Amino acid sequence: MTMKYLLIFLFAFALSIPAQTKYLIYFKDKGTGNPQNLNKSSESYRAAIENLSAASIERRKKVMGDDFITFEDLPLKENYLFQIKALGISIVHKLKWFNAVSAYLNEKQLRLVENLPFVEKIEVVKILKQSDRFDDYLLDQSAPHNTDFLTLDYGLSYAQEQLSDIPIVHDFDVDGEGIIIGVLDSGFDWKNHPALHNRQVIGEYDFIQNDSVTSNQFNDPQAQHNHGTYVLSVLGGYDPGNLIGVSFNSKFLLAKTEDISDETHVEEDNYAAALEWMEALGVDITTSSLGYSEFNASTYSYTYSQMDGNTAIVTRASNLAFDRGVVCVTSAGNEGNNPWKYITAPADAFYIISVGAVFPGGSIAAFSSRGPTADGRIKPEIVTQGVNVYGASAASQAYYFSQGTSAAAPIAAGITGLLLSKFPYLTNKQVRKIILESGSHSSSPDTVTGYGLLSAYTALTFPNIKTEMGNFIINKMMIDTNGVNSQSVQIHYRKLGEGITDEFMSNAGASVYSFSLPQYLSRDTIEFYFTY
Repeated sequence: MTMKYLLIFLFAFALSIPAQTKYLIYFKDKGTGNPQNLNKSSESYRAAIENLSAASIERRKKVMGDDFITFEDLPLKENYLFQIKALGISIVHKLKWFNAVSAYLNEKQLRLVENLPFVEKIEVVKILKQSDRFDDYLLDQSAPHNTDFLTLDYGLSYAQEQLSDIPIVHDFDVDGEGIIIGVLDSGFDWKNHPALHNRQVIGEYDFIQNDSVTSNQFNDPQAQHNHGTYVLSVLGGYDPGNLIGVSFNSKFLLAKTEDISDETHVEEDNYAAALEWMEALGVDITTSSLGYSEFNASTYSYTYSQMDGNTAIVTRASNLAFDRGVVCVTSAGNEGNNPWKYITAPADAFYIISVGAVFPGGSIAAFSSRGPTADGRIKPEIVTQGVNVYGASAASQAYYFSQGTSAAAPIAAGITGLLLSKFPYLTNKQVRKIILESGSHSSSPDTVTGYGLLSAYTALTFPNIKTEMGNFIINKMMIDTNGVNSQSVQIHYRKLGEGITDEFMSNAGASVYSFSLPQYLSRDTIEFYFTY
């Protein structure tokens, strides 16, 4: 009898628990005075610097100079957090870039928080439906591999790499070494797969359950870590004879942000928190195969008109990461043959490199999301193979073929890793420019394939400029399987409207040739070409 009443009491108690919704709580300030006039001797300013790794500071200085701390970087005001917690509210994520926290609130708590004098506004955390699902299947196993003229044995991953001219770059010892790439996805079974267990994972975090385990846990759906494992392998796997990832010798930061339970979705605060975490640890490149939108009538959805580079939090977080020197890459989305049709957040971010998908022959995949953005910018930026892409299967030692812009984005991110590995002095703006110029039709971009099919060979051999002690140094990598006579490499240049000057370039080693330009004014236009 006692047990019966106990069960009834517990059941009644469970029914009385108030329903909760996840919100973003924005604060009016950080308690630091004028955000446009930062006090560099203040405690909050010093705390902002201490939160950054040496690698993050070095990367920021490339694009921000000595003023590499902004108002967004200052920590949240502790007293505000204390008052939120005093209401019995557990904070999920602290988002200093947005001067906000996320938390689950019931109706009573919502009213209490709304009346706090330091709260600017409260918004429901949008749950973004994943539109970038892809199909898993096995294809003809006779794809070209183990070719005699290559240093590496790509197995069945050869075709996807060859389409973007990656093997020849690998043969010149460019493999992503020295670069940190962050991956935001559903989870990663990297410790148990032969293509991944020896990769340099230097940090991982689960932003769903707030712990350091990114593989499946007891309360995860069975397929939780499948998508991320596959994506990571295409980007950086290494299992000769089976699969070689594009930037296999890079270091990796792994963020588990996408909860696939119920509806496949990501909560936007998970994504933003992950970008802040990666940026502080010194990430060079971030990539996400998570194109999101929601098309049914709902207070939780974004509309195409909001794909404007300024609305979705995942988009705004990507903008802030780019401002701090990070190269951002993402899938364009799989909505090309759906009513939505267009790119999805965060692919609408201003300087993110959004990636569409093509067939092995180079033709556009019907599912690949189209541009432009709602404000008329060209999207996607580039395309890579997104059909018949070979990758690792989680919870096994197997491999499979799949498709989607999810499969295309890690190829593009990997090429970006190769470029920055070879030329680490490049800023993220330079990297983005070179990647776009390395598309197959960069001179006539469109809103279907952007600047075209990305070529690693073109990106690595594209001339770039290094600024050193006020001098502009032109660097040019020469990749030629027949070899290059280092005594023959010349640059032919002129200031616009003047005669051509011919000069030999110095051999900087590792197939790179350099030339320091004479002093010109910053507004001068210089034309040049190379012969060898």
